[in-house]
Amino acid sequence: MERRLDYRRVAPGALAAMAQLERYTRESGLETSLLELVKMRASQINRCGYCLDMHSKDALAEGETPQRLFVLPAWREAPFYTERERAALAWTEAVTLISTNDISDELYAQVREHFTEKELVDLTLAIIAINGWNRLAIPFRAEVGSYQPRKTHAAE
Repeated sequence: MERRLDYRRVAPGALAAMAQLERYTRESGLETSLLELVKMRASQINRCGYCLDMHSKDALAEGETPQRLFVLPAWREAPFYTERERAALAWTEAVTLISTNDISDELYAQVREHFTEKELVDLTLAIIAINGWNRLAIPFRAEVGSYQPRKTHAAE
């Protein structure tokens, strides 16, 4: 599909604000691997090809295994996600699909077993950020496949 417009060029101030939120979540102290799983799962739900391409490349560059990425849509059935990751993925799905789901007290309690209050706010902001990026990339048809991963510690 051909890109409809270059939203980075058209609204650089808005992109700077989005980038600041992204930077905050990346520097929040949450594990990079967890953040990449969350970004992948939200992007799968939203069917954002650009973000799936980006975050699969970033996750692999950070040392994530292909198996965990391939099976991510069925994470509940797979044995290779930690309880903390499972809680984050359940929270990601609930927040991403908030218009059709209630965030139950049971889910909140489950997630709070694995995340401090600050970590939960930071996790939620990371979910908000990726959903925002998805909602920019999809309607304006960001070019899928063009992304090159950022340099990481795992790649050094």
